[in-house]
Amino acid sequence: MPNTLASLRQQLIQLQALREQGTLSDSAHAAARDALERRIVDAVLHGAVDEPGAARPSGAAVPRSTGALLLWATPVAVVVLIAGAAYWWKTSSGPGSAAPAPVTASGVAASSPPGKAPHNTSANEIAAMTERLALKMKDRPEDAEGWAMLARSYAVLGRHGDALAAYQRALALRTDDATLIADYADALAMQANGSLEGEPVKQVQRALKLDPRNLKALSLAGTAAFDRKDYAAAVKHWEQMSAIGPSTDVLVMQVQAGLSEARRLAGAPASALAAAVSAATAAPASVSGTVSLAPSLAKLADPQDTVFIFARAAQGQRAPLAVLRKQVKDLPLKFTLDDSLAMSPESRISSAAQVIVSARVSKSGNALPQTGDLSGQAPPVGLGNTAIAIEIGERVK
Repeated sequence: MPNTLASLRQQLIQLQALREQGTLSDSAHAAARDALERRIVDAVLHGAVDEPGAARPSGAAVPRSTGALLLWATPVAVVVLIAGAAYWWKTSSGPGSAAPAPVTASGVAASSPPGKAPHNTSANEIAAMTERLALKMKDRPEDAEGWAMLARSYAVLGRHGDALAAYQRALALRTDDATLIADYADALAMQANGSLEGEPVKQVQRALKLDPRNLKALSLAGTAAFDRKDYAAAVKHWEQMSAIGPSTDVLVMQVQAGLSEARRLAGAPASALAAAVSAATAAPASVSGTVSLAPSLAKLADPQDTVFIFARAAQGQRAPLAVLRKQVKDLPLKFTLDDSLAMSPESRISSAAQVIVSARVSKSGNALPQTGDLSGQAPPVGLGNTAIAIEIGERVK
């Protein structure tokens, strides 16, 4: 059966029917439902729609007359994606499975374009999914990704106060996640009737300090500049987005109309993009931070054991893009991963928008993980991040 949203939803209905007939036990139904709901999220990520052949609505950023946040003309399917992530995170295999940054919370309330039927998933279903996630979080208070997903789901529903509380819980556990901070800034702005002034823009600046290439933070920084009529700064931020992000990225596509307007108001020629491309490529194509060994595992590691510190793309291929080899006796240590540590000319860290940095103590000296090795991993970060902190605190089983 093809992975259109309609067909996947039909499979959900069939699962429920099998449960009611007694063919499926409650536990088997729950497991199958969770797997199917993740497929729905994955289908949305890859552009599936309810009707085969239906066109995906394109996004366009248009400055509001009030000069506040840009109104994103968002496909309704994205709303389902964000809310459905409440199920996605609980079945993910780790930070490498994290969902890409969603569109701004200011846009998820946008209606479907004229002539397009809204997505079949109702607001009640989205709310129910969110409430189930909220209940689960009572038993998982240390799950930063869970709190982040709950916050984004609340934002989808327009429950900005609840979203802020959930973001604060997530940020208390993950202080150096630039995308999470940018989402928090967006939620703060929505709570302030769309204004980025004050605390929201401070959080945007905090995100950009951690990750100068973060698309969400750049989009909000451009919006803040547009609001204060600093059109040259808005052009700079949005052109940097266009230079860094792929042309198919939702945020990059949505900002183009606003960028054109900012260029017009600033009197900037369209060719100014070339300068932004040059500046973007000059940005540090590296990540750096510290690696330490948890005291509780110190007795399990010999000073001569090999330590591998490596980065791989947050999305796509899992092969390492940069690898640094040290020893346990060198810990704790500061590291920098860049193109000089690439394993092949075709796979360089500069080719990735975001990377996941891991560290592993290899008892055998083998590059492949083995039972008994010790490991640690940081959440996805953008290139240029210099504040990565990894604690090797888990045993490989």
